[in-house]
Amino acid sequence: MKRITVNASEKYDIIIKNGIISNCAEYIKAVTDAEKFAVITDDIVAPLYYDIVEKSLLNENFEVCRYVIPHGEPSKCSAILNNVYNFLSENCITRSDCIIALGGGVVGDLAGFASATYLRGLDFIQIPTTLLAQVDSSVGGKTAIDLPSGKNLVGAFKQPKIVICDPDTLKTLSEDFIVDGMGEVVKYGMIKSEELFNIIDSHTLSNIHDVLDDVICRCVSIKRDIVEQDEFDKGERMLLNFGHTLGHSIEKHYNYTGISHGRAVAAGMLMITEIAEKDGMCYDGTLNKLRSCLEKYKLVNSTGLTPAELAKACLNDKKRNSDHINIIICSDIGESKVVKMSINDFLVFLS
Repeated sequence: MKRITVNASEKYDIIIKNGIISNCAEYIKAVTDAEKFAVITDDIVAPLYYDIVEKSLLNENFEVCRYVIPHGEPSKCSAILNNVYNFLSENCITRSDCIIALGGGVVGDLAGFASATYLRGLDFIQIPTTLLAQVDSSVGGKTAIDLPSGKNLVGAFKQPKIVICDPDTLKTLSEDFIVDGMGEVVKYGMIKSEELFNIIDSHTLSNIHDVLDDVICRCVSIKRDIVEQDEFDKGERMLLNFGHTLGHSIEKHYNYTGISHGRAVAAGMLMITEIAEKDGMCYDGTLNKLRSCLEKYKLVNSTGLTPAELAKACLNDKKRNSDHINIIICSDIGESKVVKMSINDFLVFLS
């Protein structure tokens, strides 16, 4: 078992252990006084893991109810959020109760935002079941829903009471979900750890499972360190958005159905690194190293879009601040920085 502690505004642990989902209530009861739990999950995860989580909770004499959303990014919207609110109300969820997010990043973001806002806030627990959620979205307290004009534009910071991470759940994932998660994994190597990047680069999609437990711990540790320094995304935490400004614009262009988040981030990382290398902002060869690594995980695919075509959508990005925007550049593998550009310079940069 690996325990990684996050010392944010609310201190909590990420527990990484194979098989932990079967006795998750043992860890849950140690961090909350709640006696009733509302489990938010999706129609893919529910048949696989809800009964296991429910059984553990019932064995501890907790009361449990569940709400199942359709899987996929389109569910991260105000309509589904309102359905969740109505479910919580109909089941008499109070401020002394607790919401559990059981699933991937969409479930975590939606359930987390509901927990931050319903009754002005109640306890929240993450049980991530996808690679992307385990290495990234379940840690750090960012919750949000999408708007037609952009991704994650309505949200709140809400730290979980605990993150219960069971790598065994990844064994039931299709290859597509592993590919998607590897987009975020490569990002962590690019921004902060050449050692992690080299581990990823020395493996392929066929054998990355051999080192996934270690990879998850490394990614979570990197994010923990960054969140502790900048919980509310005012400085260093922006580094976690490498590839995301363009990536989110790609997702929006296809109405959150044509390309998954990890693939869009991979495309964004390639686009921004290609421009940066041409402009002398990173070492020669950085792009080729990144592309070669991404190719091993089937993450180099044409989006049919150019950076210039995505420029307007990028201006709705959360990293915009009045008349400038912050973009993330990796000057080398494992080295990243926040670059502040005027809107005009940014548009020229993308063109």
